[in-house]
Amino acid sequence: MSTPNLNPAAPNVSFFTPLQEIPAGTARAKQNDDKPIPSLFQPLTIRGMTVQNRIWVSPMDQYSADNGLVTPWHHAHLGGIISRGPGLTWTEASAVLPEGRISPEDAGIWSDEHAARWAPIVEFAHSQNQRIGIQLGHSGRKASTSAPWIGGGRNVCSAEERGWPDNTWAPSPISFLPQWPTPKELDIPGIERIVEAFKEAGKRAVSIGFDAIEIHGAHGYLVSTFLSPTSNQRTDKYGGSFENRTRFALEIVDALRSVMPDSMPLSFRISGTEGVEEVTPDEPSWTVEDTVRFAPILAAHGVDILDVSSYGINPKQRFPPLQPAYQAWLAAAVKKSNPGLLVTTVGGIADGALAQSLLDTNQADIVLCGRAFQQNPGLVLAFAQQLDVQIHQAHQIEWGYKMSPPKK
Repeated sequence: MSTPNLNPAAPNVSFFTPLQEIPAGTARAKQNDDKPIPSLFQPLTIRGMTVQNRIWVSPMDQYSADNGLVTPWHHAHLGGIISRGPGLTWTEASAVLPEGRISPEDAGIWSDEHAARWAPIVEFAHSQNQRIGIQLGHSGRKASTSAPWIGGGRNVCSAEERGWPDNTWAPSPISFLPQWPTPKELDIPGIERIVEAFKEAGKRAVSIGFDAIEIHGAHGYLVSTFLSPTSNQRTDKYGGSFENRTRFALEIVDALRSVMPDSMPLSFRISGTEGVEEVTPDEPSWTVEDTVRFAPILAAHGVDILDVSSYGINPKQRFPPLQPAYQAWLAAAVKKSNPGLLVTTVGGIADGALAQSLLDTNQADIVLCGRAFQQNPGLVLAFAQQLDVQIHQAHQIEWGYKMSPPKK
């Protein structure tokens, strides 16, 4: 007679880790006083992916990669969060080309070697019965700059500092800041090369098992500079009209959807506004009305989630007071006009009651948290405690909570 395995292993992984049959972050079926489970802790299915809650990890650049290759830092940073139960964890922006990195220490996925370095992190997420997605990006005219703790991230890295100031690209030769190099204007073959790079990066992401993909189309990086009339002053089919300025983004969406399984969700991060309407009211810019207009077009091309952030395109931008959920109004505008599209909001969400209120008031379907997870990897549990929701946790963590206090 065989001996029963009292501590079964997670299946289909290359190392032993206890099976987490119920993912951490899942609300328990039986709640205190039989209270209903708030929507923040209810499961959500997007195409073929089901997540156990609506608290997701926002992409957080770590400026810690080795020539684009992720390191043990990334595994420790993401693993400690993933094991504690967010519905989905987005990686930091992973550049589709070497010159598409923000800094020399940014992560990449422009080769199979880079994908192979991401694979153990994906395997770890799946070993915990959790979901992980990769954000793909190209920094455009904001490339070759320093980590944010060095000169506020506004230093340009020279070739001697492993930078590439003579190899930055944009829709038009307009620098983001006067002290930064003027980017080169992309020609049509250059645009096609980048679209193809996104497609190849998508293939790699699929091959190593990522559960979802997000396109970084915000914050003044390459895709968003095509969208905005302040940074895109082209006169060809990629500039001028709204239809032309959105063409590049849609080509990337179409390229990725062509290599993604139908079961795999696609997200698009967008700057809901450029934030200069009050500063330069007579100058055309990307506004919340443009985002609302673009949302159903993205959905028609296969985007499942619109990740609404803001700003970063124009140095004249005027930020609102950085209060909790300061960007939620942008997500709410999209949600109101596009009820069939899943919408996420991000920015200053560090409280469970606030997160739940954003869902209750139909401002968003999902909340993304970045700095709050950076400060507290156990943020999902913190939100659950604030809302008096009983959740499952990883066995290695949960058993300690069930121990009786030591006898005196």
